[in-house]
Amino acid sequence: MRKASSNWLGKTIMSLMFGVLIISFAVWGIADIFKGYGQSSLATIGSTEISTEQFRNLYTDRLQQIGRQFGRPLTSEQARQFGLDRQVLQQVIAESTLDETARRMGLGLSDADIAQAISNDPNFKGLNGKFDHERFLQTIRQFGYTEARYIAEQRRVSLRRQLTGTVAAGFVPSKLQLEALVRFQNEQRSADFIRLTAAQAGTIDPPTPEALAAFFEERKPLFRAPEYRKIAILPLSPDDLAKWTTVSDEDARKVFEQNRERLVTPERRHVFQIAFPTLEEAKAARERIAAGTSFEDIAKERKLTAADTDLGLVSKDSMGDPALASAAFALAPDTVSEPVKGALVTALLKVTKIEPGVSPTYESVADKIKRELALERARSQVQDLRNKIEDERGGGANIAEAAQKLGLKAITIEAVDRSGRGPDGKPVAGLPQGVDLVAQAFASNIGVENDPIQINGGDLWFDVLGITPSRERTLDEVKDQVEARWRDEQIATRLRAKATEMVGRLDKGAKLDAEAAALNVKVETASLFRRDADLKTVPEALVAAAFRTAKDGNGQVEGSKGTEWLVFRVTDIVVPPVDLAAEDVKKLKDTLLRAQVEEQIAEYVTHLESQIGVTINQQAFAVATGATSSQ
Repeated sequence: MRKASSNWLGKTIMSLMFGVLIISFAVWGIADIFKGYGQSSLATIGSTEISTEQFRNLYTDRLQQIGRQFGRPLTSEQARQFGLDRQVLQQVIAESTLDETARRMGLGLSDADIAQAISNDPNFKGLNGKFDHERFLQTIRQFGYTEARYIAEQRRVSLRRQLTGTVAAGFVPSKLQLEALVRFQNEQRSADFIRLTAAQAGTIDPPTPEALAAFFEERKPLFRAPEYRKIAILPLSPDDLAKWTTVSDEDARKVFEQNRERLVTPERRHVFQIAFPTLEEAKAARERIAAGTSFEDIAKERKLTAADTDLGLVSKDSMGDPALASAAFALAPDTVSEPVKGALVTALLKVTKIEPGVSPTYESVADKIKRELALERARSQVQDLRNKIEDERGGGANIAEAAQKLGLKAITIEAVDRSGRGPDGKPVAGLPQGVDLVAQAFASNIGVENDPIQINGGDLWFDVLGITPSRERTLDEVKDQVEARWRDEQIATRLRAKATEMVGRLDKGAKLDAEAAALNVKVETASLFRRDADLKTVPEALVAAAFRTAKDGNGQVEGSKGTEWLVFRVTDIVVPPVDLAAEDVKKLKDTLLRAQVEEQIAEYVTHLESQIGVTINQQAFAVATGATSSQ
C-alpha cells in the first residue's frame, strides 16, 4: 500500500478505496468492531482497573528493563518459560494495590515536590551543572517514558514509599539469625583431589563407520544447520551522531569560559578539629599546646577518637561553617590554630596535608568539552532525523534506502543464527550491544515493517532481507564434529566409571596419594575455601561438592568439562568465630534486613489485596503476554 501510494496515480486510487470503505461503514455500521466493549479489563483492584493494553505496555517495559540488566532482552516466549509473566503480573497488582490504598487514604504530593526531586536528579544535569530539560527527555525516552508518564510514575513511587516505609520501620535482624548466617557463610573447608583426564581414559579406538552413523542418527538434531537471517540495521542515537559532529574551538572555548569556575579543582586540606564547649577551655588548651602538649594528647584527654576529630580531606566550601573553613585554609601545614568560634562550636584546628587547587587550561579539557557539545547537538538532531526516517519508510523505502537518502550508514548482516553466530560458527561482528536484535529479527519476517528498538538514547531500525531455513545436515558435512562428540562421550563414560571405582576403594581405606601414584597424576590441595569461593585453581563443581560431603568423606564430581572428572577427600572443616563488629557481618546484616523488610512489605500488600479485592481475567492476561491470540 505504501509503494502504491508513492505517486499521484496511486494516491488517487487509494483515496477512492478508502472513500468507499468509509461509505460502507456509514451504510452497514461498525457495531461488530466494538463487540465485547468493557470486557477488556485484565485485572481489577478495588476501583482501579488495569486494561489489557495497559498491562501489555507495562509488561513490555519490564521485559526491556530486565533485558537491559542482562544485556540481552528476552522474548515473550522466554519470559513465560521463566515465569516472568506471572512475576510482572504480581508486581503490577501489588503496585496498583498500594496506589489504591494511597488514594483511599488521601495521600498526595505537591507538584513542587515532584519537580524538585526530578530537578535534583544528577542524571538530568547538563554541562553547566543545572537541570537540562532536553537531556531529561532523552534519558526518560530511552526507558520508554513520556514526560507526563514519567512524572506520574515518580508521584506513584513516592506515595508507595510513604506507605511501605511506615510498615518496615524499626526492623532489626535477631542476633541468633545473624550468627547462624555468618557461620554458614564463613565456614571453610579443605580438600585433596586428583584430576582424571583423557590421559587416564586409555586408548579410544576410532569408531567404525556403522557405529558413527548410528551415533549420528541418534543425535541428528544436535548437528542440524540452524536457520539464518539476513538483516539490515540502522542505528540512530546521540552517541552515533556525535562521532560525526564537528565542534569548533571557538564554540568550545566559549563553553570553557562560561564554566571555568566549575572546572576548577579546589584546594583540599586534611583538617582535624577539637571542639570545646566554651572559649575559655579552648584558650587553655591552646596555651598547653604552645607549652609543648600535643594536639593529639589534648584530644585523648577529652576522650575523643580519631573519628571525632578527623574531618578528612575537605575543600573550603565543603566544611560548612565559614568561620572554621576560613581559619583552616589560612593555617600552615602541621600547625594548630588559635581558638576559632564557629556557628555551633568553638574549636582548635590542625592541618596535616594540603592539596593545591588546579585550574585547568583550555587545552587540557578541550577534547572533553567538544565531546559533550557534540553530544548535546546530536540530541537535538536525533528527533528530526527520526521523523525523516519514518517519512521515508512511510513512502515505501526500506532501511538501506532510507539511510542512503539521508546520508546515514546502514549495516547489513549477511547471515546470523538465533545464537548470534554466523555460518562459520563465530559470533557475528556488527551486532549492537545491549539489545537482543537477533531475537526480534527472528520474530519478524521479510517485508515486515518493524517498530524501532530504543537503544542508547536513540532508536535502531531493522529489516529482515532474507531467510535461510534450518535443515538437516548429512554425516559427511559434520563428520569431524560427530567424531569429536563421540570421542568425548567415550572418555566421559570411562572416567565416570574409573572415578566410581576409586571412591569405592577410598571408602574401604585406600589412600588418595596411592591412587594418584597408580594413575601417574598428582594430588592437588585446596585449603580453607568458602562456599562463595572463586578460585582459579579449584573447580567450581568441587567447591559445591565439598560442602555436601562430611569431614574425611570421599566423593567424585565432573570437572569443568565432560572429559575431566575429579575425585576428592574433605580433609578439614573450620567454622571461624563470629565477630558481629566485622565489616562483612555488617553488610550481611544489611542484606538480611532488606530481605526481612521485603517479606514484611509483601505480607502487608497481600493483606491489602485481600481487603480491597483483586480480580484477574486469565484470558486477557494470556492475550497480553502473547500466550494466546486475541482472535
